[in-house]
Order: sequence, then C-alpha cells, then structure tokens
Amino acid sequence: MCSSGTSHSYARITSLNLSTSKLTGHISISFSELTELESLDLSDNNLSGTIPEFLAKLPKLKVLNLRGNELTGSIPNILKEKSDLEMSLDGNPDLCLTARCKKHKFAIPLIPSVSALIVVILVLLGIWIFRIRRLKGNFTRHESSKLRSKAFSYSNVLEITNNSQNLIGEGGFGKVYLGTLKNDTQVAVKLLSQSSVQGHREFRSEVELLMVVHHRHLVSLIGYCKETGARALIYEYMANGDLRQHLSGNNRHALKWKNRLQIALDAARGLEYLHDGCKPAIVHRDLKTTNILLDENMEAKIADFGLSRAFANDIDSHVSTRPAGTIGYLDPEFQSSGNLTKGSDIYSFGIILLELITGQPAAKRQPNNTFTFLLQWVTPKVKNENIKSIIDSRVQGKYSVDSAGKFLQVAMSCTAPTASQRPDISQVVYELRGCLELEMSKEVTSDQPTNSSSSMSTSALQFDSDFSILSGR
Repeated sequence: MCSSGTSHSYARITSLNLSTSKLTGHISISFSELTELESLDLSDNNLSGTIPEFLAKLPKLKVLNLRGNELTGSIPNILKEKSDLEMSLDGNPDLCLTARCKKHKFAIPLIPSVSALIVVILVLLGIWIFRIRRLKGNFTRHESSKLRSKAFSYSNVLEITNNSQNLIGEGGFGKVYLGTLKNDTQVAVKLLSQSSVQGHREFRSEVELLMVVHHRHLVSLIGYCKETGARALIYEYMANGDLRQHLSGNNRHALKWKNRLQIALDAARGLEYLHDGCKPAIVHRDLKTTNILLDENMEAKIADFGLSRAFANDIDSHVSTRPAGTIGYLDPEFQSSGNLTKGSDIYSFGIILLELITGQPAAKRQPNNTFTFLLQWVTPKVKNENIKSIIDSRVQGKYSVDSAGKFLQVAMSCTAPTASQRPDISQVVYELRGCLELEMSKEVTSDQPTNSSSSMSTSALQFDSDFSILSGR
C-alpha cells in the first residue's frame, strides 16, 4: 500500500499484499472497511471457511487473489457477477469452482482470524496516525522528524564503513562500501562524489521517496548523511549483488531458468507497487539489470530511485524535465515526445526480461563507438521462431518449452514500439506468475532436457488471442 492525497487528506489503502503471511481462520470482515482497495492478495496462507460476500461490496476492487488456501463452499454469485473483477482461486482443494455445487449450510463467521484482524487493525491505525503529503511536495513536521531520526553524521558513516575500507561497487552517484551497524547488521553505504552526474537533487529525491515507500521487493533505505561536503545513503545490504553480474558471460555459475523466472516476478511485483500500489503513481525512470539487486536468498529488489518521479494522477503521468534512463533501456517514444511514463518503465522492464532470457546485455558498444541493441538482435529470431538461438546457452536446454515461449511473449509485448501497445505491470505480474507455474509443473531436471530442437513450435511462440488483448494489440 502507498497512497497520498493533498496536504489536507489522509493516506488510503489501494493495494494490500498479505501473501504467505501465515494467516489462519476465516477472511476477516475488517477488510470491508477498506473502501479504496483495488487489489487484495491473500494467497498462499491457511485461510478456511467460505468466500465472504462482503468482498463484492468493495467498490473499487479489481484484483482478488485467494490462491493456495483451504477455502470451502462455492463462489458467491455476487462476486461472479462483477465483470471487472479478476479472481485467482486455484489451490483451494475443497472450493467448488463450477456451477454444480452441493449446497451446504455454511455460517459466515463474524469472528475474524486473530492474525488477519491484527494486521488490518495495525494498517488502519497507521493510516489514521500518519498523514502523507504528495510525494513531490515538502514533508510534514512528522515526516521531517522521521528524516532526522534516520540521519547519520559523517563520522558515523566513517565508523560504519571502517574508514571506507571495503569497496563493493561504483557508479554515477559515487562509490559503495560495505558497512556494519552497531547491532552487527550489514549495510551498503553509497557515498556521493562531488563530481557526481546525478548530483544532490537526485540524492534528495531518493531520500524523500524511500521514506514513504516500503515493499518487499524495493531496497530499503536505513539512513542518510547530509553534511557540508558529504552526502551518503545507507541501504540494506544485498549480498548477491546486481542482476547484471549474474548474467555476465564472465560468471561461471549461470542462473537456472527457474531462478530467472522468480527474479523477473520479484522485480515485477516491486514495479507493480510503484505503478499501482502508490497514489500518486511512481515512475522509476531508470530500470536496468544493475538496478535489480539480489539478497542472500536470491530474492530480487529494485534499487536507485534518484531519478524517480511521482505524479498526481494517471492522466498526467509523464515527465519531460531532464534526460533520464540508460542507453539500451530507453523507451523509443521518449525520442519523439521527450516524455517518460509508466509505459516507459514497462519498456525498460521488457529489456530486462530479454536479458534474463538471453544472458546478453541491453546494448554493446562497438569498436567504432556505435551500439548494437539486444532487441534488434532478438526480433528477427522471434519471427523465425528460433528460440534455441535466443535463450542463454548456459541454461543448456533445461527449461520448459511452454514456459520459455510465454516468457518471451511477455518480454516482446513489453517492448512494443508504443506505450499503448504494452501491457500494464499488473498484467505482466499475472503472466510471469503463469510462466513460473508452467516451469514448476514440468519439474525440469538436468538429466531430463525438454527440447533438443533448434526451433519452437508455432503454438509456443505465436501470440495467442488472450495475450494480444492483454498487450493492447
């Protein structure tokens, strides 16, 4: 959830993700209080009982995910009649999904699951306490106090990094050092160089943004340093570095296909939070594989928000101030309009998906200082349905053909020439989840290669009718 209105309004929940939160008992009636809710994810818990009818009375609910629970009975007709509601209900063995269901007398419980009720009460209490102004505006006094509580002195930064002893990365912002807090928590400390291309405006943008956005698949900001001549950002430490390092040809340990799909889904969920879970929506503007970081469990998180922008509404969701983005990832529409939108992020994300599929970088510099681009290399091979020549050879054929074909469809749809032809991020998340499920269902092993053919069947690469609708074509 991330939502804010004017300086005189209260925060409101538009998206709530309680997936894999170990919830038990019945679905809490407290959810009926979240009248602004557009997406509710209660998947992969241990919820029981019937699906309550009050969910249909949430006026703005568009996505309801109840997969992987222990729900029983039949689907309420009032929910079935909501044509604009996307429901995911599989993985509930005793839930009747057909029209012919045995009628049982189920009492809808008024006493909610204790764990679910606690979560909802805490969320509502947090909304009541904290008033969030527009992300483009100044902080309120309370938010300013939050900033001060996360402020580190430069001497603290030197102490944390042991006088900048352990360099772990370097970019346009400056150098990144491994540090350790007093409680032995490892952190990554990014020091702003005086000659930084991004500069101090992006430093402030990143601090302000990461103070109010929090998600499992976004890198967390632990603190910052702002003193005369010194700027630093202190993040949670991501032990497995960035995605580009793992896709590099110099890396001898190639990512398995299932890992690539999971990383893609993780990053998509983080982007979905920025685009759809935040009001106003947030456009990252510089998505690339070096900004997808991996923790010790290879869980992916989006980083580097210095160029991000928040917008008051979806109609006016573009920015045309300074150049942003990285060569190879830039939306082709940006060249003509100068505007970066949510659709621009989708294009960049599509290039990231192609990198995951091929192992190749988004752009390669040639000896004559020109570039060759990954999308230009992939496109004719897709037309010829030659998937084996597209997929990273280091995967060694250990993948599901159906999963690979669907994955490639998603990537190509995201990189359509115009934003109107591209899917939105919630649709991308849905499709990538399907890719992962296909891969897991096949249970591909190293001694059971799925396909030795140099080409994929027409049905695997052809954009089916459902996906054409999804992508706006």
